[in-house]
Amino acid sequence: MHRRRPRTYGVEMSADAAQAAEILTQLAVPVRLRVFADLVRRGAEGATMAELAYPLDLSIPEVGDACARLVAAGIVTGTGNGVYRAHPGQLRDAAAAVDTLQPISALLTAYPKLRSCFSHGRVTSLPPTLSDRYPLMGELLARYLALDELCDEDTINRRLAVVTDDVAGARRLLVESGWLERDRAGTTYGPGRPLPVA
Repeated sequence: MHRRRPRTYGVEMSADAAQAAEILTQLAVPVRLRVFADLVRRGAEGATMAELAYPLDLSIPEVGDACARLVAAGIVTGTGNGVYRAHPGQLRDAAAAVDTLQPISALLTAYPKLRSCFSHGRVTSLPPTLSDRYPLMGELLARYLALDELCDEDTINRRLAVVTDDVAGARRLLVESGWLERDRAGTTYGPGRPLPVA
């Protein structure tokens, strides 16, 4: 019997995503979130299970379970003398890992002028119409959409909603900057012009 070899491509991305998911899963439990928040508040001093239990109005076993799970998730460490310390930097690392998984993040590296318009792989603000960043944003969004055929407005809206809350503004920007062409009825869209070679 032949054993299937595990896939090796995308391993690091998958590991980062799994770690971020594990952290979020652990912090989604209110008791664990409270324990973690109290440990963050205590800083480098940390706290023992008994020191955590009283102010949080939890039993020692509840605190012990929470600490064990947070240690396993890599966001808390425990020492031989029973002192636990939070490592909030791990949350930043997890957020950064999730950011790299956003579909537009890889494209954004070629558009450094637009970084201030994004947060966590989503458009937070569209550039002013007359700025030099306006057509750049259109080009970036056109690359993201990667249209090679006609699409209805709902399809365009769904694709844009993955990266922005201002779907109508982004769609209008694409049309005004010439990257997206709309039919006279305003219901069908297609590529306005070929994208430059990256």
